[in-house]
Amino acid sequence: MTTSGEASRPTTGQDEPGPSHSTATAVLLAGAAALGGFLFGYDSSVINGTVDALREQFRLSSLAVGFVVSAALLGCAAGAWIAGPLGDRIGRVRVMLIAAVLFVVSSLGSALAFSAVDLTCWRLAGGLAIGAASVIAPAYIAEIAPAALRGRLGSLQQMAIVLGIFAALVADYVVAHVSDGGATGTFPWGGGAWRWMFASAVVPAVLYGVVATMIPESPRYLVKSHDTARARRVLARVTGGGDVDAKIGEIARSIAADRPVRLRDLRGPRFGLLPIVWAGILLSVFQQFVGINVIFYYSSSLWQAAGMSEDDAMLTSVINSVVNVLATLVAIALVDRIGRRPLLLAGAAGMAVTLATLTVCFATAPVVDGDPHLGGLAGPVALVAANVYVFAFAATWGPVVWVMLGEMFTNFIRASALAVAAAAQWLANWVITTTFPGISGFSLGLAYGLYTAFAVLAFIFVARAVPETKGRELEDMDQISAGARV
Repeated sequence: MTTSGEASRPTTGQDEPGPSHSTATAVLLAGAAALGGFLFGYDSSVINGTVDALREQFRLSSLAVGFVVSAALLGCAAGAWIAGPLGDRIGRVRVMLIAAVLFVVSSLGSALAFSAVDLTCWRLAGGLAIGAASVIAPAYIAEIAPAALRGRLGSLQQMAIVLGIFAALVADYVVAHVSDGGATGTFPWGGGAWRWMFASAVVPAVLYGVVATMIPESPRYLVKSHDTARARRVLARVTGGGDVDAKIGEIARSIAADRPVRLRDLRGPRFGLLPIVWAGILLSVFQQFVGINVIFYYSSSLWQAAGMSEDDAMLTSVINSVVNVLATLVAIALVDRIGRRPLLLAGAAGMAVTLATLTVCFATAPVVDGDPHLGGLAGPVALVAANVYVFAFAATWGPVVWVMLGEMFTNFIRASALAVAAAAQWLANWVITTTFPGISGFSLGLAYGLYTAFAVLAFIFVARAVPETKGRELEDMDQISAGARV
């Protein structure tokens, strides 16, 4: 069956993409949903340029700075936790709209904050939005993407994240550069530079809300809501109309016994949970425990402590984010060709080596006025190692974990299992972000040594317990779930 205006085409295997225009439609819809990732990336890094200003403005200790910086992550965990069940109840698109509104409010509140306490509350609200978007985007993308394109389209979530990081770091750099006194100074239009850094996040938040009003609902949610006519139209757009009725039937059969998904549905024989749920949780935790967000939350302060000027430190952070973007393009090109497991294994190995290099550099650096100073050969080596580390993460664990979380669970438990895994990811991110100022204040070598150990453990975990999901239809994920050996 073909929709009007489409030329008929020969029947192809399920792993072959449909006509170019339907492929383009799937890419556009996935890209629109992935804008939630842009908000995450932007929020993650916009605070990078504000750390020293917040410390000075509110006279914060290292522990307090860590809590303010990471407060959004607690909101992210809560948002991720509730987004799955909420998305099953009101639809994926409505959750995106709620997230956009919350993020606008949070950005304005953060920009106008008068104390560390209310700033923390506004960032918690923003975290709710980001956490919700982080769950809904990969679920939506997995449900509208053809199997042959799902890895690349799922990687758009990570591409949006790294573009958000890049945009935020550029915005911070520009605001600091034009302000009197840099990041801790006054912006030309009035107010502290750090306030304008937070306010700049309103722009992508509004864009996300506008785009969310223009995309169709997930076909799986529509079938579940007995709106098969709309589901058929959406599937026709993203598949070219080839096997729409058959696909509707597959989705209907996969949720025939569906009921409101509860956390009890995730229970299983491995410490109270299904093995595949543990696999998702541990993938999420290891993605954060390798310390990647230390680079994007604290890199400006970190490089200044290592002896760089504020301008050079912020420019170095921008360079890190460019590497992040380029590496994500590599991941998009490879994820559907060589598979998920090989990329995760290669990435864990690369991160272990580069983190070990950073550990040696910072552990052996002389301490001047309480900060390690990387002189001689150590400085360039650490800079190269940090960028190779970012590349190793962004080409593998950054996008691939999001792809797998969107596709590794069965239709019945996907939303709730993804919510649990994403909540674990945000909590792990919070732990790393909160503890880094204290640990690094004692020893940067110790901090990077811990991240090295987690990279090694991540390699062992993937090698022993993570199943391959490349090229599999979502309706076939029962077999994938059975392959998890956690």
